Amino acid sequence: MADHLEASVTLPSDPASVSAARSYVVSTLVEWGLPADTDVSDTVRLIISELATNAVQHTFGQSPTFTVDVELERDERLRIGVTDSHPRFPRRLPAAVQQDNGRGLVIIRWLTAECGGRLRIRPTREGGKTISIELPWAVPVRPVTTAGQQEP
Repeated sequence: MADHLEASVTLPSDPASVSAARSYVVSTLVEWGLPADTDVSDTVRLIISELATNAVQHTFGQSPTFTVDVELERDERLRIGVTDSHPRFPRRLPAAVQQDNGRGLVIIRWLTAECGGRLRIRPTREGGKTISIELPWAVPVRPVTTAGQQEP
């Protein structure tokens, strides 16, 4: 595989774009060799859902679009970032028993750490922000048959 692969899509800040972002990332990773039916794929699916949902819900109409970037570096590190143009950084809300939202970044941070990765939030030059995760690239190895071909 190449030393560096990149893919990117810009979507409208609309609730329907959450599933589009999720489908885009999963199909990109399948192209790069990660089967769609693995635990890692399920984790990435949940993380991108949370990141895209945050980009839609918490920009209050001040970011008409958001961009999803996917990068694979030397078959070792996977980076997925969601960038919006809203200047406010996410903040941890106080835990409240009746609170139905505000836990997305906690979930993302926990899932990322569980996979041996990290979460970063950084400003963009244009005044927005990028929330990204970096994970070890863990493509399951399929057994090789005696003919030298991988089993499906």
